[in-house]
Amino acid sequence: MTRFTGIADLLARDELGTSGWHTVDQSRIDRFAEVTGDRQWIHVDPRRAAGEGPFGGTIAHGALTLSLCVTFLTEILHVDGVTFVVNGGFDKVRFQAPVRAGARLRGVVRLLESRPLGSGARIVVRTRAEIEGEKRPACVADQVLALYTGPGPSA
Repeated sequence: MTRFTGIADLLARDELGTSGWHTVDQSRIDRFAEVTGDRQWIHVDPRRAAGEGPFGGTIAHGALTLSLCVTFLTEILHVDGVTFVVNGGFDKVRFQAPVRAGARLRGVVRLLESRPLGSGARIVVRTRAEIEGEKRPACVADQVLALYTGPGPSA
């Protein structure tokens, strides 16, 4: 985890950090399929995926890979004085390589832009979800976040 002494410290950097490795095993893929209802065989049927699929086995859902970008970010960033963070969504997402069951991923996070926002800042970060041993990342995603140092916006 990278500890920033406040929003100004965060905004003074481009490279924000790299997460640890996270295994995307078949159990994780199956649990994600159960939660989302996306039980396509390419994700949840290892035998069929090995015999009929183009990747030699099952692969993670793109949405699972994208959701890990949030996991990576929460592992990397801790900003002193920030009381809460609101996820404003993703501006751009690109899936560049399949994540095979058993692969390990990590996130590399970079600050793209920022602006003041009341008692905090609005930032856009780019997360590269890297696959261990692969040249191409699984995913590159630009995420919009609002960081608040006070009570935040009124309802």
